[in-house]
Amino acid sequence: MKFNKITFCLFITIIIFSFKIATNNSKATFKANSDSLSTDSLLTLIQHQTFQYFWTGAEPNSGMAPERINMDGIYPQNDKNVVTAGGSGFGVMAILTGIHRGFITREEGFHRLEKIVNFLEKADRFHGAWPHWMHGETGKVKPFSKKDDGGDLVETAFMVQGLLCVRQYFKDGNIEEKKLAARVDKLWKEVDWNWYRNGQNVLYWHWSPDYGWQMNFPIHGYNECLILYVLAASSPTHGVPSSVYHEGWAENGKIKSPSKLFGYALQLHHQGAPNGGPLFWAHYSYLGLNPHGLKDKYADYWKENKNQTLINYEWCVHDSLGYKGYGPDSWGLTSSYSVKGYAGHAPSAERDLGVISPTAAISSIPYTPEKSIAAMKHWYSDMKDKLWGPYGFYDAFSETENWYPQKYLAIDQGPQVVMIENYRSGLLWRLFMSCHEVKSGLKKLGFQYQPGVSLQGAFKRSR
Repeated sequence: MKFNKITFCLFITIIIFSFKIATNNSKATFKANSDSLSTDSLLTLIQHQTFQYFWTGAEPNSGMAPERINMDGIYPQNDKNVVTAGGSGFGVMAILTGIHRGFITREEGFHRLEKIVNFLEKADRFHGAWPHWMHGETGKVKPFSKKDDGGDLVETAFMVQGLLCVRQYFKDGNIEEKKLAARVDKLWKEVDWNWYRNGQNVLYWHWSPDYGWQMNFPIHGYNECLILYVLAASSPTHGVPSSVYHEGWAENGKIKSPSKLFGYALQLHHQGAPNGGPLFWAHYSYLGLNPHGLKDKYADYWKENKNQTLINYEWCVHDSLGYKGYGPDSWGLTSSYSVKGYAGHAPSAERDLGVISPTAAISSIPYTPEKSIAAMKHWYSDMKDKLWGPYGFYDAFSETENWYPQKYLAIDQGPQVVMIENYRSGLLWRLFMSCHEVKSGLKKLGFQYQPGVSLQGAFKRSR
């Protein structure tokens, strides 16, 4: 009898253990030795680990993305539960990716997104725009700076870009999913883009109930904000005329300023960055806005983004400033943590500080797949002990300074998950570009959009 009980207990234990392995199969797979990982498995591993920033690392009350996660536990004063509007916009796209990849179930993703929408409906808004930072426990604004205590239209645009993907994903689902899509639609239509013109033919970044327009930041191109003008033109409730785009963003044509470096041509004036801006300029607006075949009278945006990335790559490969560790398998300059604070790293003697930001190369994978994958393989296989943590690659590092901080930023983690997915399946591009309002807005602004063979190729890549 005693033997039978032992045997029975052992049998039950084996069944439970086998069930756990089966239900967590993805997690088991992702622990494979780096030497045996195929490129496809490595991309899945990086997506899965980085996705955790927005899943297990989310602020618990709101479900939103924390502005930062520092593995040393040291935060600026009252900053640990601060969530970010823009980073959370990238985060909701990462959650859709998580559903698509099987990291979570559709039901789990739905309930998290529902929590986020609940929070956004009750959070502080200023003429429909959310602030840059909010307290995750309350939804009240946390000033980004003294006068930046109101609406942040750029952060709002990044959030809306993600929310529209959520709407498109669930709009034909079950009853509850359709209800969520309708609530998202309402949030989108409540943003008063026209208010943020301040009566002029340009969009302003900030408005404060206490300081009005004192931040005085009209948004001219070229930088990361193209999505802002596309959404403003696309809004069916508070849209802006095309003159706001052409006179404000494009400054009556001044945005065109051809230049060339390493044989790669840029068509646009990259503000404060003659050799191309930080690489996030090629990412943030294009997480949903598909640059394949996207053109207007100022630029071909696929060529602009690809050439900006190639210039950034070649700058690091040539490494004329002599920084340690730069090369064809370790490159990428963008805004991130830096050895002294935070900096907008870019390819110039003034802005290259010897700091590599993994998000720069990883999020550029649609433009430079072989070069981006080479960097990922090197960092994971050869530098994993210094660069890899619970939410993927850490934000930045410098071999020259022997500086490897264990810190993360939402705005740098999100684009990695999303752009890898756009490279693999085109998921977020398809969702966003399927919005009828976006199609109308692009047409109003004079854009041509013909994704063609290159995009179809992206869709054919395996899941």
